[in-house]
Amino acid sequence: MNARIAALMVAAAGIMAATVAPASASTAAAGGTTPVTNGAGGASCTTVLNQPCVWQEKDGGGFVGVAQVSADAGQLTIVKVEVRTQRAWGSPWLPAASATTVTKGSAKAVTPRVVTTDLKMVCATAGPALEAAQQVTTCTYPF
Repeated sequence: MNARIAALMVAAAGIMAATVAPASASTAAAGGTTPVTNGAGGASCTTVLNQPCVWQEKDGGGFVGVAQVSADAGQLTIVKVEVRTQRAWGSPWLPAASATTVTKGSAKAVTPRVVTTDLKMVCATAGPALEAAQQVTTCTYPF
């Protein structure tokens, strides 16, 4: 049992490193960043080209997942945001709501409202719509 818990902790640390490291690398490669407030009075995001900014906003009795991405005006851009829930620690993360936006230039997507007492996480994938290899995925910490 202890070995199984240790293996899950190592896997969780690996996932965390995979989501944090690309953001740090993109920020460094961009040469300069601009902090942006999401407008809801909560999260502050750093504007990095084709790097999604993701957060959750309270909405009545639940919350919505929100993601936005900055892109060149002529670029066909995709942003996909998904709310994932987990019933019990160690169980799989299951999608609860999602939204996708495809447009030229910068984009934003907002999921439908989710009401749950399960552990929650919001993930977003964004970047050039026609180049999947250049799309980046970012997730919030579970809440």
